[in-house]
Amino acid sequence: MRGPQTTPDRNGAVADAVKGNWVDRRAPAWTRPYLRLSRADRPIGTWLLYLPCVWGVLLAMFHTGHARPFDAWIILGCGIGAFLMRGAGCTWNDITDRDIDGSVARTASRPIPSGQVTARQALVWAVVQSLVAFCILLTFPVQAIVLGIVALVPVAIYPFAKRFTWWPQIFLGIAFNWGALLAWTAHTGALGWPAVFLYLAGMAWTLFYDTIYAHQDKEDDALIGVKSTARLFAEDTPKYLNGFLVLAVALMGVAILLAAPQGEILSLVLALGGPWAMGWHMMWQLRRLKLEDHDRLLALFRSNRDAGLLAALFFAASVLV
Repeated sequence: MRGPQTTPDRNGAVADAVKGNWVDRRAPAWTRPYLRLSRADRPIGTWLLYLPCVWGVLLAMFHTGHARPFDAWIILGCGIGAFLMRGAGCTWNDITDRDIDGSVARTASRPIPSGQVTARQALVWAVVQSLVAFCILLTFPVQAIVLGIVALVPVAIYPFAKRFTWWPQIFLGIAFNWGALLAWTAHTGALGWPAVFLYLAGMAWTLFYDTIYAHQDKEDDALIGVKSTARLFAEDTPKYLNGFLVLAVALMGVAILLAAPQGEILSLVLALGGPWAMGWHMMWQLRRLKLEDHDRLLALFRSNRDAGLLAALFFAASVLV
């Protein structure tokens, strides 16, 4: 059974955008196709890219026992950079998938397959966003700048991953959680094992939420030969999601234990509340999971903003006590 078919909106709105979003209602008409390429009408992706950055800098502050004025810029700069690089990455993804997107019900209304912009215009937009993000990156320490440049490799590869592997979500996880490494390094001046384990926890989380997301397209993906963990796991998906949940919680817990300063018991307890709170939210998602309910799948995917925020709130509390 195929997913629900969609009719292109006469105003160019994308089918799976948040209803009544600011792009469709308030943005100048000439900017809307470009903002839609950047997924500004679907902010969840920016949150999922940004939250590992917040985890990284907060865990680094927990580890060093102090916050510096520059940390405020790390948090703000990563937020702006997440918006820009998520936009650039999504634009690049739409360029590489322009022939596929037109064959999938959920993506046929995107700006390139629907004719709102050309692939060349989209490429220029991707470059502009990347250059502005690079200017922000240049304000960070040199070690973080190097990490930011290296991050372009998985970003470039990800759109092609579904053509050659059943695990494209791993490549998404590599790209989307890079901010944990970068933000930690921006605070401490060097990469450390706590950041690496936090990064791996984020990858497990990405496998969890993006498998849920991919179930929306599995029928269309099968018809056009695109691979995903949703197709690979099929009806066994809840079992795998439970494994990713446990892995994300365990790896985040290890990151916290490795980062913990000696003698700070209350801070440690608060920090450890982060993975447990996030894990609880992921379990709530599992209980509500219905693999054939597309609206439910999209809602659960979007709810991962709250899962990631729960971890961030506990990390912040551990720094403030």
